[in-house]
Amino acid sequence: MSAVTLPTHQHLSDLRGAALLNLPDWSGVRRVNLDGLGLGALPEREAAPDLTAFSVYDNALTDVPDWVWTRQGLRMLNLSANQFRALPEALGDLSELRMLDLGHNELVGLPDVFGGLSRLAFLYLSHNRLTELPESMRHLGSLTYLNVTDNALTRLPDWLGDLRTLTELRLYGNPLEALPDGLGALGSLRELHVMNARLTGVPASLGGCGALEVLDLQGNALTVLPDSLGQLPRLTTLNLRFNALTHLPDTLGDLSALRTLDLRANALTTLPEGLAHLPGLRKLDLRWNRIEKLPDAFDELIARGCQVYL
Repeated sequence: MSAVTLPTHQHLSDLRGAALLNLPDWSGVRRVNLDGLGLGALPEREAAPDLTAFSVYDNALTDVPDWVWTRQGLRMLNLSANQFRALPEALGDLSELRMLDLGHNELVGLPDVFGGLSRLAFLYLSHNRLTELPESMRHLGSLTYLNVTDNALTRLPDWLGDLRTLTELRLYGNPLEALPDGLGALGSLRELHVMNARLTGVPASLGGCGALEVLDLQGNALTVLPDSLGQLPRLTTLNLRFNALTHLPDTLGDLSALRTLDLRANALTTLPEGLAHLPGLRKLDLRWNRIEKLPDAFDELIARGCQVYL
């Protein structure tokens, strides 16, 4: 490949894609971006010792050069949408990482080395073949976002409750039959997404997630809900579409912040009257149930502007 003539005003780390690939010397490059180039391998060039970002999203890579794992100042590492089947234990040496994206690969397991990634805030593991999570992940004391969707997880460890800084947890697209009681310790959690799993119930401990605003349980096999769900004072969105619920706990009438309640495609014949008095409710979807007529108490709910689908 021909060398790139670099304008004197342009910083090396501004180069990306083909322009970076054509650069014969990466020794001054602090940010590597080779996204979407269809690469099966990377050139034998080493980036700067103080490399901060390395992104090779959407290629056909099965590994990266060994020098990548020695750049301990890396803050962002994006290996998503490649063909990785395994990662080295040296991953645990990247102690400055804030964001790690390993999604859309072929990983069947992860090295148990996450204890050294104390500053990691965002971890993406979606669309792999994971059957379990390494225990060292329980030490990710700065983690705010965890996405393990579309894997092969049948159960989750109770130590997930140790991730006290989590604000968003995405678990959907796994054959999960239950959620661990430990989730109730996640007092900072604002969003929990567990759609299209195999849940037949949810733990009563979820009532301890006092910051929860969005709870999405669509497409499971839920037949009952715990009374403790009424203890979520900040919950604005509750999605229970496509389950097998035959009744709802009266405590749902205590969800004073609730704005959207989706109950479509269940087996409900009645509703708790307390739902009719929820002050913030703006959308109530009751389609594909067995409710022929709403109780009179719901007339006031409709009169003040709540959209009710029956």
